[in-house]
Amino acid sequence: MRTSEVHRTTRETTINLSLDLDGTGAGTIETGIPFFDHMLTSFARHGHIDLTVRATGDLVVDAHHTIEDIGIVLGTALAGAVGDGRGIARFADAAVPMDEALARVALDVGGRGYLVFEGAFSPAGPGGIPGDLIEHFFYSLCTNAGITAHITVTGRNDHHMCEAAFKAFARALAAAVAVDPSIGDVPSTKGTL
Repeated sequence: MRTSEVHRTTRETTINLSLDLDGTGAGTIETGIPFFDHMLTSFARHGHIDLTVRATGDLVVDAHHTIEDIGIVLGTALAGAVGDGRGIARFADAAVPMDEALARVALDVGGRGYLVFEGAFSPAGPGGIPGDLIEHFFYSLCTNAGITAHITVTGRNDHHMCEAAFKAFARALAAAVAVDPSIGDVPSTKGTL
């Protein structure tokens, strides 16, 4: 079973998250941020990952700590579920259009966390979330999961652009962590990710 469960409590947030990489896309998401719930539900559905997220945070301040910490916890859980990476495809990419928006994502689930994010949201951001927090979420996820990601998003509608990015990331992730029966070892010349 490629599953993981992570619990994290700080003075700013409490997050309980579980996932199954070999799921059906079922999601139970409760972050206190409706638009972010929608994005994580799309992430689970299009990544075929069973995902449960229950988070409480200092939303009276703003959404930053909650979104950042969910990225940290989701990245940590992904790293745990992937384990040593034996037999995974490792590299994958996906492009997802949504009306006028287009998101392209290329991933390396190779143990090195890095993010290149190209695209910009309006100052108000999608769903009332400041646009820079979307990039920061993916940064927190990637650095904690050991994933190198290149995300490019274009369009005019913040909602469409953001949702396309989450769906493209999920589809690329599903392909990258898929077990390939022809790969019997860790997909690296180093012998380890």
